[in-house]
Amino acid sequence: MNLSTPNILPTPAHLVELERLGDAIAELSAHLDAATARLLDLIREFDARGGWGNGFASCAAWLTWRIGLDRGAARERVRVARALGSLPRLAQALARGELSYSKVRALTRVATPETEERLLKVGGAGTAEHVERIVRGWRRVDRIAEAQESTRRHQRRALHVYQDEDGMVVVRGRLEPEAGAVLMKAVEAGREALYRRRDDVSAETRPDGAPGERYQVVVHIDAHVLADADAPGQSVLEDGAHVSAETSQRLACDASRVVMRHDPDGRVTEVGARTRTIPPALRRALQHRDNGCRFPGCRLPFGQGHHIRHWGNGGPTTLSNLAMLCRRHHRAVHEEGYMVERQPEGELRFRRPDGRLLPHVPPPATVPTEPVETLRAQNDARGLHIDAQTSRPGWFGERLDLGYAIDVLHPLATSRA
Repeated sequence: MNLSTPNILPTPAHLVELERLGDAIAELSAHLDAATARLLDLIREFDARGGWGNGFASCAAWLTWRIGLDRGAARERVRVARALGSLPRLAQALARGELSYSKVRALTRVATPETEERLLKVGGAGTAEHVERIVRGWRRVDRIAEAQESTRRHQRRALHVYQDEDGMVVVRGRLEPEAGAVLMKAVEAGREALYRRRDDVSAETRPDGAPGERYQVVVHIDAHVLADADAPGQSVLEDGAHVSAETSQRLACDASRVVMRHDPDGRVTEVGARTRTIPPALRRALQHRDNGCRFPGCRLPFGQGHHIRHWGNGGPTTLSNLAMLCRRHHRAVHEEGYMVERQPEGELRFRRPDGRLLPHVPPPATVPTEPVETLRAQNDARGLHIDAQTSRPGWFGERLDLGYAIDVLHPLATSRA
């Protein structure tokens, strides 16, 4: 049995209807691109003013949580929004619906204020595929130029080591960045080894303990300050520098601790053994249960143990009183006014510093009953005249000569001509 659809010649009326449908698609797409330009303007302003800083690590992280973009798409929106801030011609072409977001996204990878005008012509003349190919070719020229600069840098490298008249060893040189970084690390290691071997360093002044312990941050904090950040008492680093009680409470959530008792004159009368605030077995269980930061919209796969009710206030070091928070959000809870509490059913509830609930899933945006007509009306109100021809490229089907296009467009290519 032949189930294929028979060939039916379209009637003139059918062709007209299809053309009208195609024009509607083109016009609405241009309206959407114009609206995208406005969206990018808002993202750029929100990003510059730090609107995402209410507990989120970046503007892209906030976009992921608030409007449901995946992280890659969110980072790309932020990148394009930032780039268009210094590329007004491309920004205007997108805002007028003349260039699609796909074209603008590609062009912003290579465009600068100096090359923007010629790349704008590329966007208007070709399809999105043409633009992508030209951008890839452009970046190849950039990489070649970068490799040539790296070669010139390599040829200029030098290292001179000699002994001066007074016996001092003099070192002079120019090293490539990666070689310089290795040298600096070697100098640091050598200085450390030399310090340990110096005969004039007494046992009293020589650092004690294992190498890892010498690089620990030590905070001295009174017990009553741990329980109440407003209570009088000390909260200082080992060198005497003051830190806030909230910072000390955050550090004490998941650290080693040594309890010291003092007499009325301040003399130490008892020193307890060093213990971990959260034992290793409990930490493994916490990591397994939370599987990363629990702050809404974060989900970093690693973090620090946070006491929901601080142990300085009598909170137990138990799984039910612990939550995993990344470093950024652990600070937000202790020092930036964010609050977290566990509900009777076990769920965590986060609140902003002003007490408003910070939901794990943001509320949906309000969508008008007739979104397409609303979008058209908004663009008309901004003085945009968009129709089916607004974003039509000036391409007539000819083959793209990529090599010629790059030679004509790229400043480095034209400078060699």
